[in-house]
Amino acid sequence: MNEKIKVLYYALWIAHPILQMGIAAIMFRRGLHRKFKFFFAYILTQLVTFVVVFPAMWHSYSAFFYFYWVCDALSVAFGFAVIHEVFVDVFRAFHTLRDLGTVLFKWAGLVMLLVAGVVSVSTDSSDIAPWMQAIITSQRCVRIIQIGMVLFLLFFARYVGISRRQHSFGIALGFGSFAVIELILICSWVGKHWGDPTTMSILNMAAYNGTLLIWLGYVGVKSPARDASMSLLQPQRWEQSLTDIHHPLPADSLIPMFEGMVDRALSRTHPDAPPAQEALGAVKGTATRGAAAGAGGFSLPAVQVSSKS
Repeated sequence: MNEKIKVLYYALWIAHPILQMGIAAIMFRRGLHRKFKFFFAYILTQLVTFVVVFPAMWHSYSAFFYFYWVCDALSVAFGFAVIHEVFVDVFRAFHTLRDLGTVLFKWAGLVMLLVAGVVSVSTDSSDIAPWMQAIITSQRCVRIIQIGMVLFLLFFARYVGISRRQHSFGIALGFGSFAVIELILICSWVGKHWGDPTTMSILNMAAYNGTLLIWLGYVGVKSPARDASMSLLQPQRWEQSLTDIHHPLPADSLIPMFEGMVDRALSRTHPDAPPAQEALGAVKGTATRGAAAGAGGFSLPAVQVSSKS
């Protein structure tokens, strides 16, 4: 590595904590650290990573090596948690969809760990330890999920009333854009289309600085409120369908059936028939008494509804 490349390399690396401190300071001042707790913790974790890893590189390579991989594992864990946090914020108005998504995210995390474990055990490589292979595989899984999240917001933001200027969209956009570049670099390295690791590291750090600038711009501006006038009929139907599945109507509830029967019967009766409310109250009372007596069924003769007093 010549002197100019080395200066560029360390300049890009030192820019990380500077931008991260700006993001953390703005989030704390505007109270966003309470709304996006895991994202704020992720930024703080990256700051601690620099404080620990950068000096260790100059003193002990062994300490630098283990500090780097431990911090990388923490970064993967917080990255996955931030994805869930963005999802919860996007579906904040739809409680049932949010709960379903939380369950799916837990299963996705479990599957990701299983895949990482299987890949680390089955990979026969003397150049990399199994635990390192597990961290790398988990990181790639998280990157793919981050790309999926930003694509979802790009194409379906209008269905859930999310503006592209909101903080949750900016967080997902930053992660997704960096994940695309990192996966391209990894595929180029694995496919042996790129053989210079120094250039790859510089491009990767430059891409991450671009992500930090995106986050800095988003947390620095006020997030617009959701547009209540937007058409949200489709997610509302999803919400109602899931709510009906979670809280179905009891099978032994006869009142709705009798209400429909009375409405249909009264629409065909004589004008001097009992008022609708009186007939409906009589039917409800009869149904309640029949249920209390343990009757197996109940039928309402048409003559009782249409009879004159």
